[in-house]
This record gives sequence, C-alpha cells and structure tokens, in this order.
Amino acid sequence: MSEPLALRLDPSLAQPIYRQIYERFKEAIARGTLRPGERVPPVRGLAGELGVARGTVELAYQLLTSEGYLLARGPAGTVVSPQLSGRDTTPSPHKAPPTAPALPGLIAHGPGIRPFQLGLPALDAFPRALWSRLAGRRLRHTLPGELAYPDPCGFGPLREALAGYLSVSRGIACEPAQVLICAGYQGALDLITRTLLQPGDAVWHEDPGYPRGRQLMAAAGATLVPVPVDNDGLCVSEGERRAPQARFALVTPSQQSPTGVALSLPRRLALLDWAERSGAWIVEDDYDSEYRYASFPLPALKSLDRQGRVLYTGTFSKVLFPALRLGYLVVPKDLLPDFVRSQQVFASGCSELLQATLCDFFVEGHFSRHLKRTRTLYAERRQMLRSALEQRLGEAMHFDDLPGGLHLIGRIGGDDRAIAQRAHAAGLGLQALNSWCVEARREPALVMSFTNVKSAPEAAELAKRVAEVMEM
Repeated sequence: MSEPLALRLDPSLAQPIYRQIYERFKEAIARGTLRPGERVPPVRGLAGELGVARGTVELAYQLLTSEGYLLARGPAGTVVSPQLSGRDTTPSPHKAPPTAPALPGLIAHGPGIRPFQLGLPALDAFPRALWSRLAGRRLRHTLPGELAYPDPCGFGPLREALAGYLSVSRGIACEPAQVLICAGYQGALDLITRTLLQPGDAVWHEDPGYPRGRQLMAAAGATLVPVPVDNDGLCVSEGERRAPQARFALVTPSQQSPTGVALSLPRRLALLDWAERSGAWIVEDDYDSEYRYASFPLPALKSLDRQGRVLYTGTFSKVLFPALRLGYLVVPKDLLPDFVRSQQVFASGCSELLQATLCDFFVEGHFSRHLKRTRTLYAERRQMLRSALEQRLGEAMHFDDLPGGLHLIGRIGGDDRAIAQRAHAAGLGLQALNSWCVEARREPALVMSFTNVKSAPEAAELAKRVAEVMEM
C-alpha cells in the first residue's frame, strides 16, 4: 500500500478496528487520494499488512460497498465506485458521520437477495415455466372486450376461486362479492384506512409485531396503541385497559408475527366480544398460515366472526412470489357498498392478466400441488439450517420451537440489535427480535428466514458467517 494510503490503526480507541478502516478509506476517497475506478487492496493482502483478521477488513469493505463508496467486480477486484466521479464526497463539517450503518427495512426491495432475508418464499422452487405457459395462454386468447377497463374489485373468476378456497382451507364462509383483490397486504390496509379510518382513531397493534402494518396505519393518521403479546398471543385485557374505545385492532392470530404463537381460543373470543361491544374492527393478517409443519393450519379468526367485525386479509407474496403483488380482503356484507365505492375511486392497480393467470393456477390444481411441495421443502430447509447453526454455535444460540412459519428465532446473548447491524454490514439479512418491539423488550434473539437455503453445504457456510458476526 502506498504511503499516502497507509492506515494507522489504534487498538486503544473505543472505535472498533473495522470502523477505523472504514473511516480511513472514506477520508482517502474524500481527499482524492483514492479516485473513482481505482482498485483498492485485496482483503487478504490488507489484512496481512495490518495484522488484523480477514473478517475485520471484509466487514469494513462490505460497509463501504453498501454505502456506495466501493464497487465489487468479482475476479477483477474491488474499486472505488466510478459513480462518485464528479461528486463532492467531502464530509460536511457540520455533520458527524454515522456511528453505525442503518438496518435495512424488513422488506428488501429490488432484485438482490440477502441470505436469511425475511418475507421471501423459496424463489427457486416456484414453477416459472408453468406460470409462463399459463400467462402466455391467457395472452393468446385475450378477447377485444377484455382490453377495456377491468372491474376495480378484481377478476370475477379469481374472486370465486378464492371464496371456495377460503371456505375449505380457512373455515371462512363468504360470497365472491365479499372478496376484493388488492395489491398485497399494503393494498388491503390502504383500502381499509381510506374506507373506515378517521384521523386520530386509536389502533391496537401487537408488540412485538409487524412494523409495516403500524407504519401504514400511522401514515393514514391513526393513533397507535402498542399491546403486549405473550404465549397466548395478543393480551386483549391490556388492550382494553389502554384504549377501550379503539377503532381497530391489527392482529396476526394464526401465527403471530414474529413470535409464531397462535392466539388462544379464549383470547379470540375476548377480542371478538370487545370488537362487538365497542364497535371496533379487527384486521386479521393471515400472512403465512398455510405453513405449519406439525399439524394442519389453524382456522382463521374470521371463521368465528358472527357479528361481522373482522376484516380478513391474505396475500400470495409468501406462498407464490412477492413480485406478483396480489392479495385479497374479505369484508363483511354490511360494509361491502362502502368498500366497493372506495375501490372504484382508488383503483387497486392489480394487473388483470396476472389475476387471470393466478385464477388458472388455482382452478387447474397447481396451487394446491405447489403448496404441498413447499410444505415438505420448507420443513427440510428449516431443519437443515437449524442443525447447521446448532452444530456451529452450540450453546451460543437456542431456538424457539415454532409450529410453522417461514423463519427461525435464535435466542442469543448480547445485544441483538448490534449483532444485526454487523450482520447487515456483512451482507446478511438477519433481524433483531427487539427491532420489532415498541415498548416491549424481549430476550435478545435473531430472526432469520430459511426458505432460500438450498443445501447442507450452503447452510454450513451461512452458519460460519453468523458465528463470525457474533464473535466480532
């Protein structure tokens, strides 16, 4: 390494060594000592020159890459990003550099897939050739009349197919007219808030719970009320104590997100009773109830709803693929005119071609076969990853025995948020359980998906990377 780029590291500083390397490279790029397109030293060589572990240099490089300062070019090495050319990269004298990289959102948008990334099914297992054939057939047989504006409530035959599916699989008795097609869970929540929510309405949400749901409600003007979760699910009595006249309750009763517990029958009945007494609405997010490995899927909360207080939402993001952007909302009959008016004003934006293709996927039996295959596949991949982590980490990580779902929860010692930060910098999609909390504080744990871990060697390599992150 040339003298102008020499990195002088001080182990006595509170700042970690990887952070010192990161800061020195940023300074060199800002000064112009390292220019856009210029190659930086290889990880192994720099680690040997500095007398530090290879993983320390890798972490610094990964952080610089994630922030756009460096660009990895495979065998050609790593270079200063050419996109910095012509830009002023000098740090602002009024603004201190961040002390840690920001965690990614729970949903990582774009084509890149991080190991352990939550919210993704096994993308390699989706029958793409079959789907292409079904979509192509729909395109070839499109009639002129089908090129007009579609029904904003959704493709009629798909709504019929979903009503039949929900009746058999989830115990929900509904007519096709009650099933509205939406752009995923976000689209369903958007439709609910536009139709029913008034600014300032109190909304119960699970704590810990899915952050995107509460973010959407807050953006629509709701007043959020965190309600704790225990081994029986949402603590309904605590919700009544905190906000007895709340307008909504956001719940994941079949598999609580992220803890995986099911809302017990007494709690389900108590929640329904509260909603009836207070005139509130329950938004049931049934996001991945299809995947239980020790038993059949539990009946939906909506199946117990006799007073029409539950708004049931489902999505195909977890069972098929997220880019489909199709979900559905089942509304009570009394509310149907209001929701239809909202759909007509704020169109769902769901492609009718994709809806028709999905309909064919359903009625021709491909959906049920895909579901059966992936249940078996996920049970295998879940055990494969868990075994690899247990073998590598031993007593350093203990797993919750979740009955289903698409993720594992590994209990650890130390600060789960800090470990998740390091994992992010290292290119891993691990999430801290406590990042899902508002008021609640949980035993430190890492939340990780297993769906795209394809082999035992890959699982072993990922376990090694997790161990390295935890040991930093």
